[in-house]
Amino acid sequence: MKDYRILIADDDETLCYLLKEELVNEGYYVDVVYDGKDAIESFKKKPYDVLLLDLEMKEVHGEKVLSYVKENYPSTQIIVLTAKSDIRTAIDCIKQGAYDFITKPYEFGQLCVTIERAIEHKNLILRNKILSSKFEADRRNIIGESESIKNVIRLAEKAAKSDSNILLEGETGTGKELFAEFIHKNSSRADKPFVAINCASLPDQLIESELFGYEKGAFTDAKTSKQGLVEIANGGTLFLDEIGELSLTLQPKLLRFLENGEFRRVGGVHTLTSSVRVIGATNKNLMEEAEKKNFRRDLLFRLNVITLTIPPLRERQNDVLLLAEYFLQKKSPIRNTKKLSEEAKKELLRYNFPGNVRELEHMIERAIIFSEGDTIYPKDLNIPKEDFGFTDYVRDDGTIMTLEEVEKIHIKKALDAFNWNRENTARALGISQKTLYSKIIKYKLK
Repeated sequence: MKDYRILIADDDETLCYLLKEELVNEGYYVDVVYDGKDAIESFKKKPYDVLLLDLEMKEVHGEKVLSYVKENYPSTQIIVLTAKSDIRTAIDCIKQGAYDFITKPYEFGQLCVTIERAIEHKNLILRNKILSSKFEADRRNIIGESESIKNVIRLAEKAAKSDSNILLEGETGTGKELFAEFIHKNSSRADKPFVAINCASLPDQLIESELFGYEKGAFTDAKTSKQGLVEIANGGTLFLDEIGELSLTLQPKLLRFLENGEFRRVGGVHTLTSSVRVIGATNKNLMEEAEKKNFRRDLLFRLNVITLTIPPLRERQNDVLLLAEYFLQKKSPIRNTKKLSEEAKKELLRYNFPGNVRELEHMIERAIIFSEGDTIYPKDLNIPKEDFGFTDYVRDDGTIMTLEEVEKIHIKKALDAFNWNRENTARALGISQKTLYSKIIKYKLK
């Protein structure tokens, strides 16, 4: 099967029957309606890739259907089926957003070619809209030769072959989104959209409307309807970063979608469906969060059918210099690639990188900018001296502080360093402002 959905809207029942039979034989999923009103109702129930639209229908004219679909389902490609006498109207439909028109009677082979081109056009639009920033050449490979990272890559390759939901665990900056993209690229959904959203970056209402879309008039600024990411990602992969930050209000709605693929747009009354694979990522222990009643246990079990844990950079010492060289090549000017001195390499190997790969990338980028000449020395790396070893994290009685105690100290120092500017502090720590605020409250920082 070609896994594309086509809706035929034409009041000629004999033509519809024959056309559906031919298209099904070609491998398409096909539904048929005989009036514009039913066409609109069909779209409210499920999305379609292509609409074959007759203009002259009884209750609701084809132009009204065209207007409704382009406003509410802009990625659907519309091919107008028209008599020769209506060519001027068909041209007007092109101006309104229809992909093409074909005059009756038409050759089936010609129609098939037009449908294939329409689908290619839709996929191109989606790729330009969603994937352009996701699959740049310099982000396609996971860099690493250490046994720990190679083991995760092997597991990710196996997981990609399934269609199960996946939970990626790991500290901030370890590359969870990169692994999500890797899994998508190596799955059967690789030619469909990869859509990502950070659950910690938006308030609840915005996350819901981004995920599930909204209907016109659902709220004050909703002047038109909008497709949600679950619709745009239909057939592909939906990546939910920082899913542990999702509120208890939204978790049941996500659970419902994971269970049967059904959802409703904000302000909508019709149930829609979408087939996506969900990959969640978190830097929290969701089992502990479930014990604390901060995360639904049933949602966790739906998400972690397969769980992959991305190792922190301190457990991948063999990869530090490999990654540093990669970032040097990536960040340096083409004709003036800088190199690390032997002393700088030793300093990098001594550091434990609490910010993981992301911290290393930023460190190298900063060193390229501020170093003089073509060689980077330890002073250019600006490595925090206090982070070597455990000296600062030992109590007076000689015992080592807990992780929470260390985190409290680290966050307080970062806030002081940035004069309590939350936006800059959160960016430096590699967390969302929402997470930073919750930490300030938790540790009663002032």
